[in-house]
Amino acid sequence: MLQLTHIDKRYAEHHALIDINLTFNEHETTVIVGPSGSGKSTLLRSLNLLEMPDSGQYTIDDQVIDFSRPVSTDVLLKVRRLTGMVFQTPRMFDHLTVLGNLIEAPVHVAKVSKPVATKEAQALLTAVGLDNTADRYPYQLSGGQTQRIAIARALAMHPKYLLLDEPTSALDPEMEMKVLRILNGLSQERQSMIIVTHNMEFARAAADRILFIEDGAVQFDGKPATFFASPTERIQNFLHAFTL
Repeated sequence: MLQLTHIDKRYAEHHALIDINLTFNEHETTVIVGPSGSGKSTLLRSLNLLEMPDSGQYTIDDQVIDFSRPVSTDVLLKVRRLTGMVFQTPRMFDHLTVLGNLIEAPVHVAKVSKPVATKEAQALLTAVGLDNTADRYPYQLSGGQTQRIAIARALAMHPKYLLLDEPTSALDPEMEMKVLRILNGLSQERQSMIIVTHNMEFARAAADRILFIEDGAVQFDGKPATFFASPTERIQNFLHAFTL
């Protein structure tokens, strides 16, 4: 379980997160939507401690983090082991092959033996449809391939929670669908995921729960069926922006 209690975050004059109180259960897919600049990515990055809230508490499994005090390196590493992050534009080690990128963290951080890490990495590449790319280097990959490998790389560390920040926004429609099919499959397998996206059809198909965030605050928290029934005028206007 991930639990945020009275989380606040400011950037100068901008109040990015305002008194956020949320619980994310295991084995659920939560999709976070909202207009640009609403605080979606700040919320997601706070779960991985890439952003440090100014105040409030964060409970992750048995670890309680009080942001009124400095976060230790041990706690930071524990949180990042539990939460695998996939970015909008993922970075890879240019000097390593795809396989090398996938086994780097399991071998050097999780201390998994190289043969075991390699076997798991090859299985993950097969799962994302890229088993023929193991010996390629990052510059030899398309954007869609890079994003699928980024998902495999995150899964290689066996995170309890997979966090994805706009994982398809930089892709063409064909590549976007390939990535979304992988995420939908993970959702069906009950991988715990929290995803920021603008793709409403994916949100409708894959989400167990939808959060609508605007101006740093949660404006809706509930089932996709309720969200897409446009329970408020603001949500109705938001959804209309995605239709011709």
